[in-house]
Amino acid sequence: MTKNAPSAALACPLKPLAGSPQPMRKAGAEPYPFDPATTLVRMKDVETIVGLARPTIYKLMKQPESGFPLPVKLSDSTARGAPVAWVLGEIQEWVRARIAARGRAAA
Repeated sequence: MTKNAPSAALACPLKPLAGSPQPMRKAGAEPYPFDPATTLVRMKDVETIVGLARPTIYKLMKQPESGFPLPVKLSDSTARGAPVAWVLGEIQEWVRARIAARGRAAA
């Protein structure tokens, strides 16, 4: 996989990754529901989706006027480097807003 290619999980979130265990389902059952409002993505995927580097993403999060979504803490740890993830739907909404704003002056 190249550095700029989306991760396999983002390419098709309904397909399990190769070699991963598959839960038992009834034959002909619908795939698990995929809801961007409740799907969390990690930094590597956020970088791929928005096309920005990690430092730029954190800089945008510190600027309220940017509207960049804040992450969700994945543990109770307060240590630097504690695991966080972003809501996929919020990241997609931010990208859509950037696309809509391209005709206007850049923020």
